[in-house]
Order: sequence, then C-alpha cells, then structure tokens
Amino acid sequence: MIKTNLPVLIIKNLILFPSSEIRLEFEREEEKQLLSLAENYYQNQIIVVNPDHDITNDINTDELPDVGVVGLIKMKMEMPNGKLRIIIKGEHRSRIYAYSKDDELFEAMTAKIPMDQVDPKEELAYKRTLLKKLEIYTAKVPYMSNAVLSQVENIGNLNKLTDVICLHLQSSYERKLEYIKQTNPVERAKMLLDDMENDLNVLEFEKDIDRKVNKNLEDSQKEFILREKLKVIQEELGEEEGNEEIKELKEKIASRNLPDNIKNRLEKEIKKITHNPNLPDMAIIQNYIDWLLSIPFNTFTKDNKDLNKIEISLNKSHYGLDKIKERIIEYIAVKQYTKNAKSPIICLVGPPGTGKTTLAISIAEALNRKYTKISVGGINDEAELVGHRKTYVGAMPGKIIQGIKKAGSMNPVFIIDEIDKMTKDIKGDPASALLEVLDLNQNNHFQDHYIEEEVDLSQVLFILTANYIEQIPLELQDRLEIIELSSYTEYEKLDIANHYIIKEQLESHGLNPRDVQIEETALLKIIRNYTSEAGVRELSRCIESIFRKIVKRRILKRRTNKVILTEENIKEYLGIEKYIDETKTNKYPGYINALAYTVVGGKVLGIEAIMYKGTGKLNVTGSIGKVMEESVEIALSYIKAHAQEFKINEEIFDQNDFHVHFIEGAVKKDGPSAGVSVLTVLISLFKNKPVKANVSMTGEITLRGEILAVGGLKEKLIAAFAHNINQVFLPKENEKDLEDVPDEIKEKMKFQFVENYKEIYKKIF
Repeated sequence: MIKTNLPVLIIKNLILFPSSEIRLEFEREEEKQLLSLAENYYQNQIIVVNPDHDITNDINTDELPDVGVVGLIKMKMEMPNGKLRIIIKGEHRSRIYAYSKDDELFEAMTAKIPMDQVDPKEELAYKRTLLKKLEIYTAKVPYMSNAVLSQVENIGNLNKLTDVICLHLQSSYERKLEYIKQTNPVERAKMLLDDMENDLNVLEFEKDIDRKVNKNLEDSQKEFILREKLKVIQEELGEEEGNEEIKELKEKIASRNLPDNIKNRLEKEIKKITHNPNLPDMAIIQNYIDWLLSIPFNTFTKDNKDLNKIEISLNKSHYGLDKIKERIIEYIAVKQYTKNAKSPIICLVGPPGTGKTTLAISIAEALNRKYTKISVGGINDEAELVGHRKTYVGAMPGKIIQGIKKAGSMNPVFIIDEIDKMTKDIKGDPASALLEVLDLNQNNHFQDHYIEEEVDLSQVLFILTANYIEQIPLELQDRLEIIELSSYTEYEKLDIANHYIIKEQLESHGLNPRDVQIEETALLKIIRNYTSEAGVRELSRCIESIFRKIVKRRILKRRTNKVILTEENIKEYLGIEKYIDETKTNKYPGYINALAYTVVGGKVLGIEAIMYKGTGKLNVTGSIGKVMEESVEIALSYIKAHAQEFKINEEIFDQNDFHVHFIEGAVKKDGPSAGVSVLTVLISLFKNKPVKANVSMTGEITLRGEILAVGGLKEKLIAAFAHNINQVFLPKENEKDLEDVPDEIKEKMKFQFVENYKEIYKKIF
C-alpha cells in the first residue's frame, strides 16, 4: 500500500463520485491557492472530502471524514467576474490516515482503498439485477434521465456501475455520503436496489394523491398551486441563487445581437435548466450555453479601405513578395467596388523562414483586422477541427470555433499553419473536415459538432501555410489560391538584413546605428558561412547573437565606442564558420555536384559512384526514397542499352559491382529530379572522365533518355549560384520557369535546356 500526500478540498452539498465530474466556482484566495498547489506539485490531483455535518470556518481536523475521493483537475478557467471555474474528474476512493493544516490549507496522507474481492457469479448476478431495476426505474420516474442507460450499457465492472448509478439517483446529501463511505461494491448495489424500490413505492403513492387532487382543481388553480409549491421548494433548497444566474443569462441574451437560430437555441437550453435544476447533465448544458455566448456573432471589425496605406504597410513589414501583396490589394479593391466580395482562401507555400506566418499577421494589421492562428501539423482526428458531440465527456468545440472566439470577431484573418503535415489514419481524415471550412460556397453554413448550429465563416480571410505543395491533400488544393514564396538570393537576404533585421535587432537590444556598424562584406560572410537556409530566420539569429555579445561587453567592460563588424573580425562574435563552399576542383571520375530541393530550399548535393570486382550487383545508399532508388536503376539500364554509343566496354557490367552514394547520408532524400545527375556520374565512372566542379544539372530521366521537367527550379539555381556553379543543364520544359529566377543569377550563369540525355553527353564527354 503506497501512501501519498494530497491537498484537501472540502465541499458541502455536492458529492464527487469516482468516474464522474463536477464543476465548481471559487472566489476566495485560499481556494485558488489550493488549486495552484495541486497543479504545480501534485500533477493536478486533489482529494475531495465531504463533512457529514455543518462545520464552522475554523475547521478541526477531527471533524473531517476518513474516506475521500481523489480527483483530477481537468479544466481551469478564469471568469470575467474574477471567479475561477474548474472541472474535477473523480478517480477513486482513498483512505485518509492523517490531516495537516498550514495557512488555512489542508493536506492529507492518503492511500487508494483496495477493491474487495467479489465472487464473479455474485458480481454478474448483481449487475444484471441492477440494470433491470434501473431500466424500470428510468421508465417510471419522471426526473430520471434516460441518458444513464446508455452510460451504463457497456460497463462491465460492478464497482464503476454502482458509482455511476449513485450519481444519477435523486438521493439526499446524507445518503450519498453513505455511498461514498461504502467501499464494498456488493453492499452499494444492495443499497441502490433498496433506494430504487423505495422511490418507486413513493412514486405510486404520489400518483394516487395527484389523481385524487386533480379531479377537484381547475387548470388555473393547478398552475397557481404548482408554482407556489416550486417557489417554496426552491427556497427550502436554497436555489434562489440559481434563479439569479438564469436571470443574468436571459439579460445577456437580450443585450447581445445574436442570430435568430442561436437565440432560439439558447432559450431552449435555458428552459431545460429552469424547469429541472437538478438535471444530471446540468454542467454540460451550462458549459454549452457559455460557449454559445462566447462566440462573437455579428461582431465585425472595420476594414482599412485606403489601398495606398495597405500597400505601404505591407512593404514596410516585408521585403519583396509582390504577388501576395498585389492579391490582397486586389481583394480589398473588389470588395469596395462590389460591397460583397467573398474572402479568398490563400495558401502560402515555401520553405521555412521565408516569412509565411509573419506575412499573414502583417496582412491582418494592414487590413485593420484581428487575427487568430492554429496549427494542424500532425493532427489525425477531424474532431480536433470540428469538435466533439456534446454527449462525450469533456466535449468542446473544435479549433475553428475556438479560433473565432479567440479573435473576438467574425471577420478575422485566420491563419492555418502546416496544412501539408496533416495525417490521415483510422481516427479520421482532418483534410476532409476542412473542406466545409475552406469552400466559399459552403462556409457560410459551417456547423461545428459541439455547437450544432450554423456559423457564418464567409467573412473570414483564411490564410494557410505549407512547405511542400505536393503534400497538400488534393481535395484541399482545388479550393486554395496557392502563392509560392521561394527562397531568397544572397543579395535579397542582404537587403532584408539592412532594411529590416538590423533595425529590428538594434531596437530590441537598446542599441542604435551610432553604436554598431556591420559592413556589407561581413553580412555576406554571415549569409554564406554561418547560415544555410531558404529564408532569413537563421540570419536573424546570428545578428541577434552578435548584438547580445556587444551589449554584454558594454556592460562588463563599460565600453561606449562604436563597434564596426568586418569580414575579418566576424569570427570573434560568431565563432568558427559552420558552412564552407564544398565545390572544389574535381579531379576524380564518378562524382558530380547535383541540385536538390529540400525543406530548407535549394541545396547542392554531391553524388559519387565506385565499382569493384563482382557480378553486376547495384548498391545504393544515402537515406534515399523509392523514387530516387528507381532513378539509379533506370540510369544504369539506359547506359547498358547504349553502351556501344557511349563507347563503354560492356564487360564492365558483368565483372563488377556498383555502389552509388548520395552524400550527407543522414538527411532523407527523395523526388523525381536526380536521374540525369546519376546517369552522368555512372558514365563518368565507366569512361574514367571527371565532371567539372562548376557544372551541374537537374531533371528526371526515362528509359529512352528523355529528360522530364522538375520543380523548385529557382531554389536549385540559387543554391548553385551560391556554390560558384556557373553552368547548369536544365529540362527544356522548365525554360518558362526561368522568369522567376533573379536577374543577377541569369546574368552570371549559363543555362542549357535539353530534351534528351544525348545532348548532355555530347557537351560533357
């Protein structure tokens, strides 16, 4: 038996049973401290005890019971009126061996009460008897909800079954205390059977009395007497406060500009708790009402309509990105012109660090809209997006409604991050759940499973982000306006650093341009030798690191002179260079600097091959996927088919084994663009002729030597340019994509567009 210390929550008139939940509100500081103690030091666990008689403020530990229920704090919410609302879930009964008190806070030494051994046949008999009696009881007792039948249907444990039934019976507080203290499930079952039988007998007497009384009362007299009865009963039970709460809810509904369907739904829910304040699912209904009132229906922010100001604001916060800026200005212009333009569904696609999320936030600020953000990366359960049904324990709305509530308006900029990282499995398909949200013809009737009423999302400006366009689910791509944010060149990064990053970091570190000067050659060295990325996130971190060291030295050495960072002294602040130009003069056959597109943008990828005595086996390494593995096999087959044309001795294929390796083996690689590079490496090996280090290529190969188009051309050429590669072979079909390549790259590099591999062979070999 393991004994543990737990904080003690003392409550009166409300019982927490194992496998049930209660909702409480606290306003006293001592109670809030107790909850913080449980959260910080006891893994959200607390022991709930119920005294069996009235106690004074100065509680004596001798007055407290020796049995309590260990509860888990599932939810904690700060209310606008200063109160703290929590939900506690009962876990199990525990024996209390000793209490201690410190500054009005109680702790108890507890241990879980072991289960009494029950004969399986006896347990089964009691379960069947209880379920039969419960079915009769719910059918005859008007205040007993039928929901309890569905809750107990699949419970196979007598201990849990008795606790669930105890929770729903309309027993007195004292009787429920007896249920808590009774640790033997068989004895609890006997108590329940007795109580249900007594209730049924009393109910028959009541019906008999009502039949006799109703004969002598007219309808008006009956209503008057019933109302008076209800009034007296509520006064006796101390439920006047509940009436005040209902009154407040009605005033809130009247004061809010709610849609008719929401107002009608709220009125129905309030009627339920008004006519029967002791409903077992009272907490569920109250939570549902709170959610409906928290959604900002008919609340809209006023858009900034000055197109010039919007353009200035976007240019101020982000460099380049002309397409997305132009699209936002077009949307505002059309909305002003037609008065009812639907919000576009924009998807920003690009490598990390290129400013997708920050651009979306800048769009919200430029339009004078609120914004909210959710991430769907790794989500595999559609209920996380569209909510759970209210019948589930702990149900709540999905991320879409939660985001609208957080934004506080019905026309925010709603950012959905990482849609290319959603997963689909047995739990559900979240991409399909997003269809209704992102379809312009449907999202004005969006229904969350928890809310169960239509919510108009047509005024929301959805902006989605992704790294790979190929990984966005196809059913979503059709509804998205995709805008690609490509990698930055060195000179674009230089401009961004000078116009944005340095200014921002100077301000955040309390410095000004008179204190620090970074020369252009130093910035280029940081970009080339200390970062390897498509965006500018790592560049920003490097500059931040430099400024931190400068501030530290100013404080420690009390220096106030201006710091000038040059190409020579940058190592003093950033340490040894992380990245060195890997393209060197290549004197060896069987090697090439290939071009690849990765999650961080373009990359120069070394591919090497060797052969040794064997029987013609092919070995491929380098953490590659199925597509690239097949590219190697296709390349070897093509060479074998054209060995005479390439002047290669065919005996090589039967007398040797071949090993092709994609350098940086720890990095996963896959994609249809390595075919021509692998083919060139193998021919270089077989002909014993090296390929120049300043030559590279990209493209997929077919068995007939045709070269197919590839993606990520701009990123690949930016990487090639950064590694001093000045001659690149590209697929003929990609010639149109050269428009997106920066001019400084096109001016200094030579591009050769080819349709068949033989064109490459003639120029290299």
